[in-house]
Amino acid sequence: MSSSPSSSVQAARKALADRLREIRKDANLTAADVAGRTGWYRSKVSRLENAVTPPSDNDIRAWCRACDADAMADDLIAASRLADNMYIDWRRLQRTGLRRLQESYVPLFERTRSFRIYCSNVVPGILQTDGYARALLGSIATFRGTPDDVSEAVEARLERSRVIREGDHRFALLVEEAVLRHRVGGAEVMAGQLGHLLSVMALPSVSLGVIPFSADRRMWMLETFSVYDEAQAQVELLTAQVNVTAPSEVEQYLKAFREFAKLAVYGAGARARITAAVDALG
Repeated sequence: MSSSPSSSVQAARKALADRLREIRKDANLTAADVAGRTGWYRSKVSRLENAVTPPSDNDIRAWCRACDADAMADDLIAASRLADNMYIDWRRLQRTGLRRLQESYVPLFERTRSFRIYCSNVVPGILQTDGYARALLGSIATFRGTPDDVSEAVEARLERSRVIREGDHRFALLVEEAVLRHRVGGAEVMAGQLGHLLSVMALPSVSLGVIPFSADRRMWMLETFSVYDEAQAQVELLTAQVNVTAPSEVEQYLKAFREFAKLAVYGAGARARITAAVDALG
């Protein structure tokens, strides 16, 4: 596995910085020349060329103007925005509340045929009950200080979850056994959530595996991640969502998922662990 789930972002920003340097050299300009033409300090030119500081749209336009390459500005700005969207601060995603974030996933869910989801900490969103989602999203809203639209966000999350019963989709879901034991919303909410997991296991589109506490860990636990078809992976960090689209990195998440799948139990084995978690609620 790569050392950081944001390495795709770093690679994209490095590629953009390299392109800025090439444009300068093609114009037969030195870094000092660009600094003089833009009115910047020489150190800023160096930071931009070495991907230390991501350029703003205005920075890119000024750079291209200084190098007599205005026609390239729009493409470079698009590339810069793509890099920014790979690593998105949760505060940015949730600044208007949680409902819009839930709704933003709908197009992705509708076009994806094969979902692979690994969760080490909470029940996958697509399998959450009203009570579980309400408790979890309420905690998130409180922790991050987002606008209080939890009820609307829960409704949007449950609405998008209809995809597991509609259309031509397949869901391979893996959870660590600890997910079954973490009490989100209290014993009653957890009992309802665990019961729901038992019921969705019967759906022909759903494969749910549980990685037991006793599994011989050939693959260490990771942050929750989802892979949509084989085109995109999303990783959930405490502070940000990372969107991975580089084929080589998406393949690493697919490889990790395959390794986790070997550790999991399914069918009767998974049901036994879910039932044991229900019994443990007392």
